[in-house]
Amino acid sequence: MPVAIITGASRGLGQALAAGLADNGWDLVLDARTGPALAAAAAALPGTVRAVPGDITDPAHRAELIAAADALGGANLLINNAGTLGPSPLPQLADLPLDAVRDLFEVNVVALLALTQLALPGLRERAGTIINITSDAAVEAYEGWGGYGASKAAVEQLSNVLAAEEPDVRVWWTDPGDLRTQMHQDAFPGEDISDRPLPATVVPAVLKLFAEDPASGRYRLTELT
Repeated sequence: MPVAIITGASRGLGQALAAGLADNGWDLVLDARTGPALAAAAAALPGTVRAVPGDITDPAHRAELIAAADALGGANLLINNAGTLGPSPLPQLADLPLDAVRDLFEVNVVALLALTQLALPGLRERAGTIINITSDAAVEAYEGWGGYGASKAAVEQLSNVLAAEEPDVRVWWTDPGDLRTQMHQDAFPGEDISDRPLPATVVPAVLKLFAEDPASGRYRLTELT
């Protein structure tokens, strides 16, 4: 069975992607910072699922994720979904604490690249795939989204260059659109976001990417369904 590592898989889009892949025969290694929530999410899935709780900014935890995938035969897919929004409510750039900026880039960019570097040797051998979850905030100017958007813009360019440097690995950076997730709720505290689609609605688009196997590049999932 193919093996996928999915970060941030205890809830939201990561949990939905895990369910979609498990239903299609993938073995999974799942990451999240909250152990009980991750264990519950993993227990609800069919097939072989390894829950590895921890923080992706921790080098030892990243090594544990790769080791868990290697024990299942090695990762064919890495989905870099874990991330942080930053302060809530979202401040304008003039008021964004610099410590929050450093944290945004440490989690959303540096840790993502560090885990990718560890996974790359095996992904090259297996002609594997990397999916980096991005956002329209990386390419559009929304008030309050400067810090998060800048970190996602960095992820986009990192993905773009990685695709050029790694011809044996498929690299897709995917924008899922606005979804009904806790992170999106945190971005709009006190507002009703029930009109946003659930994360599971974009899972067919990810499965379509695997079925059609397009070239490395940026894809808006809402345009693939």
